[in-house]
Amino acid sequence: DGMTIEQRFATSSDGTSIPYFLVLPEGFEANGNTPTLLYGYGGFEISLTPGYSATVGHSWLARGGAYVIANIRGGGEYGPRWHQAALKENRQVAYDDFIAVAEDLIARGVTSPQYLGIRGGSNGGLLTGVMLTQRPDLWNAVVVQVPLLDMRRYNRLLAGASWMAEYGDPDTGDWAYISEYSPYHNVQNDADYPKVFFTTSTRDDRVHPGHARKMVALMTEMGHELLYFENTVGGHAGASDNTQVARNEAMVYSYLWDQLGPQ
Repeated sequence: DGMTIEQRFATSSDGTSIPYFLVLPEGFEANGNTPTLLYGYGGFEISLTPGYSATVGHSWLARGGAYVIANIRGGGEYGPRWHQAALKENRQVAYDDFIAVAEDLIARGVTSPQYLGIRGGSNGGLLTGVMLTQRPDLWNAVVVQVPLLDMRRYNRLLAGASWMAEYGDPDTGDWAYISEYSPYHNVQNDADYPKVFFTTSTRDDRVHPGHARKMVALMTEMGHELLYFENTVGGHAGASDNTQVARNEAMVYSYLWDQLGPQ
């Protein structure tokens, strides 16, 4: 009760208007102090449209958080051209769009970096992995689920070869642009990253769990603070029944509120 839902637009680095949906809690004040969860995907012409989620409602909105869905390029919200704008050598476009939405939320007083978190899975896990390494200053919580992270070898693992039309072929000259955003290859020893939560599934038959494992090992070796959970059953969805879904969501939202909620 009392929540409001709006569609707003952010301006990306190339001047393109990027739509996003924003759910604000009752009594919202634009003072930059609202815990805010930003979700994105941005790939494979998949459209993110508003829908009801009891989990988001109970675990986030009912506690006073704001929720945002970013309709960045790479998705299908405006048809094939929206998808094609972020293919291969133009992949950074999707990441610039996501950053633009975050900066718009901050500029409008919805939230601030201290209270802003992001979440994504699969290609969306690649998105949040890139956001972690490119703009760690913008977030205080980052959830990276069943992700692609080592883009040098993604095409050799499980279904990865079928995605080269989206990302390019790292075994060719395409690696020059892929290497610019591949999260595993852009982790810095001296960077100030927020505490990040990685999840994967041992039995994932689509995105190999080695992506998350390698990233966690590297960041741990560098001394960065993180959380890691690997489910030993279930596939790419990360769970095999509703009990596991409930457990996984409870872990994610507990982490998010610990990082972003009132201190």
